[in-house]
Amino acid sequence: AYVGITRARKRAYIRFASNRRMHGLWQSSIPSRFLDELPEAHVDVAEDGSSYGGYGMNAYGASRFDTREPFESTYSTPGWQRAQKNRGGNSDATMGGYGSFSGPRASQRYIEGELVAKSTVAGSGYKTGERVFHQKFGYGRIATIDGNKLTIDFDKAGQKRVLDSFVERH
Repeated sequence: AYVGITRARKRAYIRFASNRRMHGLWQSSIPSRFLDELPEAHVDVAEDGSSYGGYGMNAYGASRFDTREPFESTYSTPGWQRAQKNRGGNSDATMGGYGSFSGPRASQRYIEGELVAKSTVAGSGYKTGERVFHQKFGYGRIATIDGNKLTIDFDKAGQKRVLDSFVERH
């Protein structure tokens, strides 16, 4: 789903099979975790009737959408937890357990943020030009330093990027 979501220009339709046969065995599946990170105001959640006895029922009983809000999830990923915290509890989002988020909302919530990559590790203590030894790549000289990541020009292995904990001073 991630690739489809990131490449969609105006609209993306994402579907999943709640049960499917793989390698001769039936397996249950869940929607992509990336769907949980989308703003609710831009998502319609619909569940088709099941071949096991009507809307919301399957071979195992009631659908998981019957007992949860469509965006409630048990994912423990940091991104999902951050989105849930920013989202807050808004019980007007559900409609009979099936959910519809296409209409206007009294208080729309969006997940906004800036992606910034910063090294959390203090400097490595190495200096550019310093000679080092690596167990696999042998001897080399440090070309650049980025936090604890060293770009090293090794004598026989060429240029490699390694963590400072994998090299020794020589």
